[in-house]
Amino acid sequence: MGKKGKKEKKGRGAEKTAAKMEKKVSKRSRKEEEDLEALIAHFQALDARKTRIVETPCSPPSPRLNASLSAHPEKDELILFGGEYFNGQKTFFYNELYIYNIRKDAWTKVEIPNPPPRRCAHQAVVVPQGGGQLWIFGGEFASPDGEQFYHYRDLWVLHLATKTWEQVRSPGGPSGRSGHRMVAWKRQLILFGGFHESTRDYIYYNDLYAFNLDAFTWSRLSPSGTGPTPRSGCQMTVTAQGSIVIYGGYSKQRVKKDVDRGTQHSDMFLLKAEEGREGRWAWARVNPSGAKPTPRSGFSVAVAPNHQTLLFGGVCDEEEEESLEGHFLNDLHIYDPVRNHWLAGQLKGPKVEKRRRRRGKKGEPGGANQQEMKGTGAQEPLEVVREVVAEDGTVVTIKQVLAALGPAGRPESDDDDDDDGPNEAGVHAVEPSPRSNAMLAAKHGRLYLYGGMFEAGDRQVTLSDLYCLDLHKMEEWTVLVEMDPESQEWLEETDSEEDSDEVRGAEGGGEDEEDEEDEAGGAEAGEQRPSAAPGEPFADSLPRTQQ
Repeated sequence: MGKKGKKEKKGRGAEKTAAKMEKKVSKRSRKEEEDLEALIAHFQALDARKTRIVETPCSPPSPRLNASLSAHPEKDELILFGGEYFNGQKTFFYNELYIYNIRKDAWTKVEIPNPPPRRCAHQAVVVPQGGGQLWIFGGEFASPDGEQFYHYRDLWVLHLATKTWEQVRSPGGPSGRSGHRMVAWKRQLILFGGFHESTRDYIYYNDLYAFNLDAFTWSRLSPSGTGPTPRSGCQMTVTAQGSIVIYGGYSKQRVKKDVDRGTQHSDMFLLKAEEGREGRWAWARVNPSGAKPTPRSGFSVAVAPNHQTLLFGGVCDEEEEESLEGHFLNDLHIYDPVRNHWLAGQLKGPKVEKRRRRRGKKGEPGGANQQEMKGTGAQEPLEVVREVVAEDGTVVTIKQVLAALGPAGRPESDDDDDDDGPNEAGVHAVEPSPRSNAMLAAKHGRLYLYGGMFEAGDRQVTLSDLYCLDLHKMEEWTVLVEMDPESQEWLEETDSEEDSDEVRGAEGGGEDEEDEEDEAGGAEAGEQRPSAAPGEPFADSLPRTQQ
C-alpha cells in the first residue's frame, strides 16, 4: 500500500508540474499570439479576394519542408499543402494547395476561396467519406522578427469532391501546437503530442485527443498504463488490427539557465482500444526485434498497403552544451506490426538484363571464339542467399544478386563491341540525398518522397525534388522531379533593413503578378529564426529537427 500510494502521489505531482508549466507558457505566449493574430487576419483578407476556384497547370512546387503530402482516397493523385522555405534571411510560409496527377506526371495549383492560414508542421489526414476529405489540424507561424511564434489550434476540412474548404469549430480540442501527429481510426481522428513555444519557454505534450467525424466533437482520452513521455515529430500509425503505434520523436529539457538538452527518442508504444469498453484505451510498451533505426529526429513516415510502416531519413544530432551538429540520413526502414519486427529497406539495385552476345553465323571463327570465351572466362550473375536470425528467433532470408564477371574479373557490359561504354553493372543505384523533414506518401504500392532539407556548412538547402520507389520490386528510386541544390538562392544574413526589404518570396509556377506581391508580403510576415549552422545552436528557439 505504501509503495502504491507513493507512486500515485508521484504521478499526481508530475501532472501538477506539467499543468503549472503549461499555464506559465500559455500566459507568456498569449500576448505574442495576440500580436500575430492581426497579421494572420491580414493574410486571410488577401486570401478572401479569391472568390472562385482556379485550377492552373504548373511546374512542380517550389522547395519546402514541413508540408503535408497525402494520397487521394479515390483518385491517382497526391495532395500537397502548406510548408516553409528559408532562403538565408527569411522563412516563407505557405497555404498553397497542389495536386500531383500520378498517371499524367503533372502538377496543378488549386486556388480555393477561404483556405486555412499559412502554416508548417501541421498534420493532414485523408478519409474516404463524402467523396474524400482532407482534415488539417494545428501547425506553426512566426513573426517578422523571428522572435514570436503562433501555434494554431484550428481544425479544417477540404472536401475533395467539391473543392471547398470548411473550418470546423468545436470546443474542447487540443491546445495550439505543432509537431503533433494525427491518424484516422475508424470514424475518428486520434491526435497525440506536439509542442508549443513562446519567446522564453516551451512545452512538449503527450496528451491524447479524439475527434468524432460523425458528431464533430472533441474528447480527451485518458488511457490506462504507462504511455510515451512528452514529444513531437514521432511516428504514429494504425495497424491492421486497429492498434496505434507510437515510435520515436524528439523533446528537450532545460538543464540549467539558457541551456537545453534534446532527446531523440527510440522507444515504441502500442495504444489499444479496450474491448467492450467504448472510449477506453490502454498503453503498452513494446520492444520490436530486427534492424531497428538508429536514433534520429525529423524522419518521414508513410503506411504501405499491407499496413507496414515505412520510415525514411531524418537527422541524428550530436548535441553538446554549446554545439549542435547533425548527420543527415537517407536510409529506409520498414516496421511490420504483425511480427513486431523492423527490417532494413535494402534495395536490390537496378535490374541488369542478361547480356546478349552477337554471334557469328555457323562456321564463322568469330562466333566460335565468342562461344569458347563464354565457356571458359565469362560467368553468369551470381545469386547469394544469406539467412539472418533476428532477436526474436525469426529467420530472415536476404538475397543479393552480384554482377557477372568477365574474363578479367570485371563486371561485364551488355555490349561486347564497346569496351569503352558505360559499365551498367557498376552504375550506382539512384537514391534521394540525405534529408530531414521531407514529405512521404504511399499510393498503389509506390512510395513518393518530396522535398525536405539538409545542411551544408552554414547553409540550409531546401529541396523540391520528387522520387518514387516501387515497393513490390524494391529495386531503385525513380527520379520524377530533379533539382540541383547548387542552383538554389541563398542570401547571407544581414542586419540591414534595406537589404531585408528587397527579399522576395520563392514561389512555384503559375501565379500572376498580384499573387507574387501577396507572397512577398507573406514572406515579411513569415520571417522565422534561421536554422542553426553546425556548432552554432539557437539560443532561444528549437533546433531544426523538433517537428
